[in-house]
Amino acid sequence: MNKLRRILHRLIDYLSPIDKAAELPRNVKQTLMLMVDLFCIPLAIWLSVALRWGKTDFPIGPMAYLAVATTIVVSAALFLRLGLYRAVIRFMGQQAILAVLKAVSVSTLVFALCLYTMDTALPRSTPLLYFALAIVLIGGSRLGIRAYYQHKLKSMADKVIIYGAGASGRQLLTSLTHSDEYHPICFVDDDQKLQGTVINGVIVHSPENLAHIVRKFEVNQVLLAMPSAGREHRRKVINRLVGLPVYVKTIPDFASLIQGRASIAQIQDIDIEDLLGRDPVPPHPELIDRCVANKTVLVTGAGGSIGSELCRQIINHKPAELILFEASEYALYQIEQELRSGLAAMHSPCRLTPLLGSVKDKRLIHRVMSAFEVQTVYHAAAHKHVPLVEYNVAEGVSNNVFGTANAALAALQNNVERFVLVSTDKAVRPTNIMGASKRLAEIVLQGLAAKPGNTQFSTVRFGNVLGSSGSVVPLFRQQISSGGPVTVTHAEIIRYFMTIPEAAQLVLQCGAFAEGGDVFVLDMGEPVRIIDLARRMVRLMGYEVKDENNPQGEIEIKVTGLRPGEKLYEELLLGDNVSGTGHPMIMRAEEEYPDYDVVQQYLISLEAACEQGDCDSIRAVLLELVQGFSSRGPVADYLWERMAQNNKVARVAAEDPKVQPLFPTGVPTRK
Repeated sequence: MNKLRRILHRLIDYLSPIDKAAELPRNVKQTLMLMVDLFCIPLAIWLSVALRWGKTDFPIGPMAYLAVATTIVVSAALFLRLGLYRAVIRFMGQQAILAVLKAVSVSTLVFALCLYTMDTALPRSTPLLYFALAIVLIGGSRLGIRAYYQHKLKSMADKVIIYGAGASGRQLLTSLTHSDEYHPICFVDDDQKLQGTVINGVIVHSPENLAHIVRKFEVNQVLLAMPSAGREHRRKVINRLVGLPVYVKTIPDFASLIQGRASIAQIQDIDIEDLLGRDPVPPHPELIDRCVANKTVLVTGAGGSIGSELCRQIINHKPAELILFEASEYALYQIEQELRSGLAAMHSPCRLTPLLGSVKDKRLIHRVMSAFEVQTVYHAAAHKHVPLVEYNVAEGVSNNVFGTANAALAALQNNVERFVLVSTDKAVRPTNIMGASKRLAEIVLQGLAAKPGNTQFSTVRFGNVLGSSGSVVPLFRQQISSGGPVTVTHAEIIRYFMTIPEAAQLVLQCGAFAEGGDVFVLDMGEPVRIIDLARRMVRLMGYEVKDENNPQGEIEIKVTGLRPGEKLYEELLLGDNVSGTGHPMIMRAEEEYPDYDVVQQYLISLEAACEQGDCDSIRAVLLELVQGFSSRGPVADYLWERMAQNNKVARVAAEDPKVQPLFPTGVPTRK
């Protein structure tokens, strides 16, 4: 086998002038091909006569030369007329082969007419032999060039295995036939009826032969062509591939293919959902319609990971108007453009209104809800990155707590029907400022829900969102692509995971269950060890983990130590008092919370502490109000630390000695 490969490579070296010819201008290449055909025509005639007479030293008269010359000239004109030189030979397909057959047939007819009308003394059966020989020479020259280029492309392309020999796998093979990136070695399929068959020249193997095929052919990628397969089946296949030194990629999911949003040829990294330890929770569309259909819906933080996905799914349920409220101009622009394209494609009458602003601006958020007569609010505006909030305490607490309070009070004053807060599992017995601020935001909503009013307040609490900004999956993928190391903060750290679409669907559905002050959580199955997720991603991207057991591996996994405020594991519930809902995997948590009037007094102190950058006072208020909050080490704020170093804190306090409280005495008067 190796000797044969060396011979083939040597032959390719001899054919290197063909590579140079391929770089010539298009019209020059067409002229060269025409010259080859003009050489093949007399050669085919000479061979046909030699075969008919069984000798090569036969006499040729002047009329025979005239017949041959006429055939050459007329055939050349017909070849040009029939478009024989329009096809790119390297990618010649069925139409080009049919064009060759048609051209040779016409040339044979011309030769036969010349033969029968001129006194050439050539055998009358010569045209039949000429037809066969011309097909071989003219068509064969093209097929030979195409075969050479395809072999050259395949020798440079990545060797791949297509997992799945169904309709999608066959379409993928067709797409890859002319590709210079991938060289399909074989199919692999679980269906025993397909195993051993040959599809378009490619054999179908059993999954049991995978390891042998990978080693024998030095395959470096496996392409999953199973868009309609269930998540459990896909997970089993991926688990089978984890131990192999191959990069696993996939084609888009079945829904994307049917809706025309993707094609078979779009090869991509495996779905983030395939990394979950459970099946995604299926949505109940009727629950989403209760809060969205024909209503004016406001999404705060509309340009964020969760907020933008909320907007994508909301427009599918035909709201009357969707208001995008976002502090980042760029993020707002991005989601607005995307949604406008989606609405145009759906011919939806939904009005789309982008608004720039911060939820910390209580007058602005009140004016928005009043002017647009908002009916449903999804509050996704928050600072969520744990380490960043640990060193930007005043801004993090101000945005997460008072931004939520501003939006909730505006909803209460303007008779908004439903207000849903997007929260996190880090709010349960938090060990960081971010989690404590989110729990206090939940407490504010629970307190307001106990007051008279028409607004149904609720909170949706879930775990880590795969693929969101700050998520470990994009970080790990970037680190692996850069050659490592992959950083994990602790070997035993575990997390619950869900996908961005799943998180958005949960938020949208839970609003329909709200009775006032509810905290909803998702049955997220078993948690995932982060270090196991890292190892899995390293292997699925075609690398080996470098450790003590495998020092020859390519990617090292490095344990860096827990970050400030980070826990080994997260919880979804404060207690055990849980009840069901109309959805089998959504639960309602019954949790205690302080009286709203008590909370209000603390919030006045907390707002003053945020205005003055007093981190110790901020932490003291959070310790009083948030059950289970344990803050490790000193809290800090980069801005106020630098101001203290420059002796500017006192001057700021002197300029603004009185911090205006956010909450006046009592509950705001309703309209």
